[in-house]
Amino acid sequence: MLDLTQDVRALTAAIVDIESVSGAERRLAHEVQRALSALPHLKVDRSGETVVARTEAGRPERVLIAGHLDTVPIAANLPSRVEGDLLYGCGTSDMKAGVAVALKLAAAVPSSGRDITYVFYDCEEVEAERNGLNRVARDHPDWLAADFAVLMEPTDGVIEGGCQGTLRAEVTVTGKRAHSARSWLGSNAIHGIEPVLSRLNAYEARRPVVDGLQFHEGLNAVGVRGGVAGNVIPDRCVVTVNYRFAPDLSIEGAQEHVREVFDGFEVAFVDAAPAARPGLTHPVAAAFTEAVGGTPRAKLGWTDVARFSALGVPAVNYGPGDPNLAHQQGEYVSLPKIVESERAMLDWLST
Repeated sequence: MLDLTQDVRALTAAIVDIESVSGAERRLAHEVQRALSALPHLKVDRSGETVVARTEAGRPERVLIAGHLDTVPIAANLPSRVEGDLLYGCGTSDMKAGVAVALKLAAAVPSSGRDITYVFYDCEEVEAERNGLNRVARDHPDWLAADFAVLMEPTDGVIEGGCQGTLRAEVTVTGKRAHSARSWLGSNAIHGIEPVLSRLNAYEARRPVVDGLQFHEGLNAVGVRGGVAGNVIPDRCVVTVNYRFAPDLSIEGAQEHVREVFDGFEVAFVDAAPAARPGLTHPVAAAFTEAVGGTPRAKLGWTDVARFSALGVPAVNYGPGDPNLAHQQGEYVSLPKIVESERAMLDWLST
């Protein structure tokens, strides 16, 4: 059983050493449930491999602290090891250090001026339909009700507000098939993507300021698909583009922008996830910012804060891990950063 009385650094190592690749979180979820169920001030529920624990003191505000239990596949980087002030191992940065901080808070704060919900969920690192938050939002939306949420994604100890949205689109260029020995009788669709690439090369990404934070968009080709055979002029070529858009745009607005960029070409959208506004103007968020300190920045990527935003819950990203180290074989987390994160969160919850 996880010992929530031990130092947060030792607890992080213990959690890291429980392998929990996406889809195989059961053992860790069981250990988290057992540890939280031993705390009399919490009501504990479970959905699949997602564990939700809540105080129910009838406070006027409720905050939610969430972290995912899963990691990317192991890459010869378990068990964990300590070198100086660094803890190495799969999931140390993304995001078992954040999970350890949240568990320590659950044990250390039996009473606060706010009610608190803790969510430890599965399958964040894989396709959205398997995501534990997605499942809980569908089956038990009341478990996620809150006035403000902190998602303990790795941010290197800096508040990152909101998140960018993302969509993928396929831009299709058509031509006419012909034998490659008589290419002039056809029209090469692969050659025809040059205008698509030219528009991408000339594209100037927006850098809008949303709720005081500056986002930096990106529109890029991420794949090219074409060709029939080694002796055939191809009649079809598809360029897949990825648009990372700021939270001042809806999915529909982002799609319209992509259509404008590729006007004259066939554009089909294959997937999309909405952006989330920073939410730092909420009074509870302001108190959190004051407790954590530093200058908040925009989250240049997509995270599950978008799910909370869709539920009407303003949310921010904040965790001790370094996002630049996530998913690397040599992934590590700074031990002092974990301690600092625990202290900042305790200060916030005690205000």
